[in-house]
Amino acid sequence: MKTLIHRPTADPLLRLVAHALAEAHGREAATLWSAPHAFHLGTPDLVAAADWQVAAAAAPREDGLVRLSSLSHPARSRDLPLTGPPPEPSGWAARPYALIRALARAGYARGGIDLHVHGTLTPAAGLATAEPLDCVVALAVADAHATHPLPPPSRARLAALIRAAAPGGSQALRRAVLFAQPGRAALLLGDGRQRHVPFDPAAYGARLVLLAPRDGDPPNCPPPPFQSAHVVRLLRGGDPAALGRALGGPLAACAQDPDNGTDIGRAVRCALRAGALGAWWPQGRPGRSALMLVPHDRMTAVRAAVVSDFHSLTRPVPRFVNIAVAGAARREH
Repeated sequence: MKTLIHRPTADPLLRLVAHALAEAHGREAATLWSAPHAFHLGTPDLVAAADWQVAAAAAPREDGLVRLSSLSHPARSRDLPLTGPPPEPSGWAARPYALIRALARAGYARGGIDLHVHGTLTPAAGLATAEPLDCVVALAVADAHATHPLPPPSRARLAALIRAAAPGGSQALRRAVLFAQPGRAALLLGDGRQRHVPFDPAAYGARLVLLAPRDGDPPNCPPPPFQSAHVVRLLRGGDPAALGRALGGPLAACAQDPDNGTDIGRAVRCALRAGALGAWWPQGRPGRSALMLVPHDRMTAVRAAVVSDFHSLTRPVPRFVNIAVAGAARREH
């Protein structure tokens, strides 16, 4: 990956992660992967991927050592054994370490690994971070050991290994990370397959935006209902106003509740009054952030309304993060 580090046209995130592996562990990356953050689309069984990535650079070892590092946790690098009684690493390293040991038990990464990871969003942004981390670690580690001794597993096989090693994550979001297509949402079917349907907000004359307050707790709201058949029909119909109402109905009702004094409730109320078409929970449950569908010609008004309202209360202004509907995790070259 030395050529990638010095290639001026390469994605800065990828150059940074490849360089960080070399600096942290004195190794050139054998493989480099990126995985998108994923989100729900107003219903638990409809998901898509965002163009914000988690990246991992990896180099295989043969001495049974796992060396983990992260730009987000520069003082928390870990050197851990691949076999024998496992220590209990805390914080960010716990999930990657458990997953790497599970891959080794399945025949991958048996010699050990040097791994460096970094994400473009923190958990405070409101998009799930565990699922893209799980997937990018599994893909990078399996690829780095592709000939030691097994070829890389299929993505379906990796999904099963991740599910066994980290059962607490969202299987729906992992499937989006592994199988998403650009400009399309994935309707998850009960047999483990997915059907892709168009979801390109720009084609509706709209923008997909993550609204992320800086403070506050999640509101006490019911989770969204299963309404995938209705939402899929609207996605195919191309009516952004109807789509926004369907996606954002549960959150809109919650935000309009006078007892909802949370920052996200207040921000969503302001955005809807200023012209946002709808807002919904990106992780499929009430949280501190919301995804919004906003017409292009109302984006400035929506942002100004939220900023003005929070300034009037001397509250920290929420972040607005533009989202494009992206494809699945991939190996970078």
